[in-house]
Parts: sequence; structure tokens; C-alpha cells
Amino acid sequence: MDSDDQKDKPLPETPMDIADQKDKPLPEAPSPMDAADNQNSPPENIKKDAHDNSDHPENNSEAGDQHLPQNHGVDDASSSPKPGPEVPDPNTENAEDLEVKGEHEEPAQVKHQEESFPLPPDLNKLSQDIDQFLSSLSNLSEGGESTPPDLPIFVEQFMVLVEAKIEEYDSGDIPVKWDRLTVGESASYLEAVNRVSSVSKALAKFSSQHKYASSINDFGRILQRAMSYVEEEFKLLLEDHKIHDSSDPSHKTNDSKHNQSSNQESDENPHHESSSPEEETNISGYSEEILSDLIRLSKAMITGGYEAECCQVYYVVRRNALEENLNKLGFEKHSIDDVHKMSWETLERETESWIKTFKKIANLHFSSERKLSEAVFSDYPSISQNLLGSLSHGVTLQFLNFAEGIALTKRSGEKLFKFLDIYETLRDTLPVIDNLFPEEWAAELKNEASIIRSHLGEAMISIFNELENSIKADSGKTQVPGGAVHPLTKYIMNYLEYACEYKGTLEQVFREHQKIERADSNPGSEYDYNSQTQNPSNEKVVARQSPFQAQIIKTMELQDANVEGKSKLYKDPSLSSIFMMNNGRYTLKKIKGSADLNSLMGETWYRKKSSDLRQYHKGYQRETWGKLLNCLHPEGLTVKGKVMKPVLKERFKSFNAMFDEIHKTQSNWVVGDEQLQSELRVSISNMVIPAYRSFLGRYGQTFTPGRQTEKYVKFQPEDIETYIDDLFDGNAAPMGRKKV
Repeated sequence: MDSDDQKDKPLPETPMDIADQKDKPLPEAPSPMDAADNQNSPPENIKKDAHDNSDHPENNSEAGDQHLPQNHGVDDASSSPKPGPEVPDPNTENAEDLEVKGEHEEPAQVKHQEESFPLPPDLNKLSQDIDQFLSSLSNLSEGGESTPPDLPIFVEQFMVLVEAKIEEYDSGDIPVKWDRLTVGESASYLEAVNRVSSVSKALAKFSSQHKYASSINDFGRILQRAMSYVEEEFKLLLEDHKIHDSSDPSHKTNDSKHNQSSNQESDENPHHESSSPEEETNISGYSEEILSDLIRLSKAMITGGYEAECCQVYYVVRRNALEENLNKLGFEKHSIDDVHKMSWETLERETESWIKTFKKIANLHFSSERKLSEAVFSDYPSISQNLLGSLSHGVTLQFLNFAEGIALTKRSGEKLFKFLDIYETLRDTLPVIDNLFPEEWAAELKNEASIIRSHLGEAMISIFNELENSIKADSGKTQVPGGAVHPLTKYIMNYLEYACEYKGTLEQVFREHQKIERADSNPGSEYDYNSQTQNPSNEKVVARQSPFQAQIIKTMELQDANVEGKSKLYKDPSLSSIFMMNNGRYTLKKIKGSADLNSLMGETWYRKKSSDLRQYHKGYQRETWGKLLNCLHPEGLTVKGKVMKPVLKERFKSFNAMFDEIHKTQSNWVVGDEQLQSELRVSISNMVIPAYRSFLGRYGQTFTPGRQTEKYVKFQPEDIETYIDDLFDGNAAPMGRKKV
């Protein structure tokens, strides 16, 4: 080895050196301050000072006192400067001199460095020691011994290393993101935190021991900082609940754990690519990797005694996610006062949004929330149920508040159908989410929903009562032009037809919420909805009516009475009959077109109503066309076999005048139902045309052809048919020219 290398590098101690040192008497141990001075004054500096002082003998003594260490393993003779002899050049210093110096200077320095800078302990080895220590403490606790052992040194060492690891991840303003850690890093961190938690719990059992007090505080402080980091990362992962668009490069996953596993697999499968969100099994928008992290972090917090913080973070994040979904679905949170201030048109739109959103939230989002909570807290079913119940309970109360606000608004006929929609939604949706809640919460929501449904039910029954009152109060004296269908008839029949689309629900409403006394008042009893049945002896028996059926029949009877009263406003009996036929046919058509309404009214009622219409039809024919046909009666036209021409002329003149008047008047009358209109025209034609043709054929030749015939025979049978087809169109049609 060159002398330069020997100068720059301290020679290692050989086994022989060490053996020689063992045989030599040890020098006096240096004091801490001396050791520090010696460490700060390298041997090279000492040699340099000694070399400089050899040129200035007058300063040798003072320099030696100031710079040389005391008793550092070198005897006084060799360490004190000597005037006269030349100090050897360091470059020519031989190996023997270096060995001598090494023997005297190096051992004390190396020994001091080994004591000040020991090799760092291994965390894995310390973890094993901690596990054994925990086991011994557990056995000690179970054995009931009163005096626990002193804390081993490795407990303090473990605490220092774990705190350093936490500092590495959670330092400064930008901590390391959890999804940037590899699987190994995150697992190592959580294992360390779990051991800190275990040690803290184990030592807490001996909190009365003063010797453990400091360590209990230290481990508690470390655990609190670790959990603060875990809690924040748990929150950030929970907030990442949106499935990223795989087509957007900025949304590509940067999960280092995922990338690490993907890179490992890509070595084996060159065609392997990172799985896209569509290929992953997602729960509420979380990928499998994030879900796995959520599970591990939640376990760490709960195991570490931070269950309340974990649940609070989870609840707040998922509640915000649910409210975000509510906003996306178009539902806004409204108080009862807000509902009462809205116009009905606005409330109709809000109700439609409420129904759609409530059904989707209950059937889809709550189900997804159940899967998520059961996955994240798979080892803690009670926590999962309580969190899910809290989330669902809060959102459900929002929906119930809106429903209650609607139920308490001013009642009117137009609101019936929205009331029914809300009633059905509450009835059908709440059982779906009933098992989401703990028993006491479920009971509270059932009670709240029951109150709202009662308010809605009572409001709907009240609306039907008000409908009855409106029919009774309709005392208008204005005739409907042309004997057309009365507007109230159209309103009532359309209203009842629409209402009967909710027949099952209204049956339930009247059965459960109508406050009446009846013999059979058992809840849930069923009724026969046919008005009449037949027993084996073919005797007709009136069946019991359900409350809703009785309500419908009563409403129909009131309306029939109202129409009959309105018919008396017409002075012309024929027009009165047309009015009754129009309203009666409209009513029958609506009933026949609605299976539910038809079943409620029954076949007997329908047949009776049809019979009434036929009677009105006959009355119309008698009043209008019977008088006309009297003109065509042969009685009084002949005397002793000779036609009395003056009488015949009057007959034709009367027929022409009456037919003109009927055509002029009844062309303005209205029969909106095409079938009824056709039936009337056919019946009139069958009644009038054959009689007129016969009369004309028998007596038409009496008149002199030419001007006399044209004057008295104004219509041919074909003309009569044409003019009859003009009737009931609602427009006055001018008389056309007769057919030749």
C-alpha cells in the first residue's frame, strides 16, 4: 500500500492488533468532554500542529497544552513534543510508525463510535419481539400477577421506528396519498399501526403502574397521529366515488398498487392491459382496488379504537353522495312551509319528481348503499346496519316531509290524483326499505308514514264529499245549446273514470280511512263488488257494497238527478229528450269503456240506464215525428170514395211546413255521439220515408201535373232522406232543391 493511501485511510485493526491490545494495560478512560474534544480534533490536525511547533521551540510547551488531548491512550513520553529531533515527513512515514500510532490512537476512537452509532434495529425483528412481549403481557394479565415487568428496550426502539415511518408518510403539507403506496408499503404501515394500537391497549391495562405512564402517553400520541393520517386517507378514498371515464386520459387510474400488479402480470402476459371501469365490479362507483383499501383502513380505525371517527367520516361522505344523486334526479329539498307557498302547478311538477326520485333512491341507491356498507364493514355487521340505517333514515325523512306538506295543502278535486300517486308510492316503497333500518327507526318511520297516509286518505275522502256537494250546488239555469252533453256530466264522468283507474287503492283508502259506522267494520275485510248475484234458486240477491262502490253509485245518482233537472230547462220536449239521450249515452259509453267503473256500477244499473235511453228515444219520436205523420193519415181525405182535393192540399201544405221547421230547428241540435246520431237518423227515416212514399203514391196523382203538383208536392222521398241526414249536426242547413 502507498504511503499516501496509508495517510488518508486509517488502518484496520488486525486480529493481531486486537490481541496485542488485550495484553497491554488499558489507559485511563476519557471523560465525555474529552471524548468529544478528541472526536472534533482528528489525528491529522494533531500531527500538523506538532509539525508546526517543531519549527518554533518557544511555543512548544504552550501549543502542547492547548491542542493535545489528555490521556487518549498515548503515554506522556510519546505525546509530549521534544525539541531538537526532526519530525519525520508524513509522506515518508513508514508502516511501523503508523502501526504504533494505530495501537495508541485508534482503539479508543473506534470504541467510542461503536457506542454512539449502533446499527439501526430491524423493524421486522422488533415486530416479532413486540408480539412476544404482548403475549407475555396477556399471560400476565390472565394469570392475575400484580407486578408487570419493566419495558424492554426494544419497545422504545419499536416506538421510534414507527414514529419515523408515520413521519415519512404524513409530513409537511402534502402527505403521501394512500393510492400511491404499493401493496407492501400500505400493508407494512397498517401492521405497524395495529401493533402500536395493541401495545397501547395492553399497557393501558396496567395504567396504575407508574413505570408505564410515559410509554402509555407516547404510544397514545403516536396512535393518534397515525389514525389522523388513516382517517384523512379513508375520507379521500370515499370521496372518489365516481367511475372515471376510461376514454379520458386524465381519468386513467394512477393507483400504484394496481399499476404494480399490472406490471407484474404484463411480464407474463404481453397482451395484458389495466382493467377498465366497465370490466371491474363496482359498488357505488368504487373500483375493487379502492374498495379493498377502504376495507383495510376501516378495520385499522375500528381496531385502533377510532370507530366513532370512522363512522362519522363514512356517514358524511355517503350522505353527500346521496344528496348529489338527489340533485341529479331533479329533486330539491323542501320544508313543509315551502310546499305550502308553492302554486299547485309547481307542486304537480315537484310531485312527479318526488315520485320518480323516491322510487329510484329506494330501489336502486339504497340497495347500492347496503352493498357498500356491508363490503366496507364486512367484519362489523352492526356498524354496517347502523350506518346504512342512518343514511337511509335521513333521506327518507326528507321525502316524508314533502309528502306531509302535500297532504296538508288545501283540498280540491284536482289534487286527488297526485294524492293517490303519493299514497301508492308510500305504500309500495316503504316496505322495500323497511329492513334497512334498526327496529326502533323502522317503527318511527312506519308511524310517520302511517300519519301521512291517514292525512292523504282523509283528504281524498273529503274530495269525494266535496264532489257530491258541487253536484248538489249546481243550480245553473242556462241551457246547453242544441241539447249537447252538459259540461258537468263530462267532468263527473271523466273524473270518475280516471279515479277508477286507482280502484284498488281507493278501495283501501275508503276501507281504512272513512270514518263511518257500519256493521262489518273489521279491518281488511273484503267486499263483493257486484251489485247483484244469483243464488242456486235463481233468486236475485243484493250483494254488500264496498265503501268506495257506495260512494261511486251515490255520485252517479246525484249526477243523474242533476241532468234530469237540467232537461226541464228546455221548453221543447223533443229537445229535452235529445239532451237526456246525449248525457245518458255519454255516461254509458264512459262506464262501458272502463272495466273498473263498469264493475262498480254493475250490470243491473247499466241495463236500467240503457232502458231509460230507449224511452227518451221513443218520446222524441212521438213528440217530433208523430205529429208530422198525422199529416199523412188517410182519414178524412175521401168522402164516398172521392178524394177531397182541398183537404189533400192542406195536408200537403201542413206536411211541407212542419218538415221545413223540423229540418231548420233540429239541424242546429247536437248529437255528438256518432252511433246515437246514426241510430236517430235511421229510426226517423224508417218511420217517415215509407209513410210519405205510400201517401205520395196514393194521392200524388190527384193534382194536375205541372204547376199544381210543384206547388203542393214539395218533397220526393229521396229529398226527405237527404234532409234527415242533415239533422243533429249543430249547423243550420238550408233546404236544398228537390230531386226530380
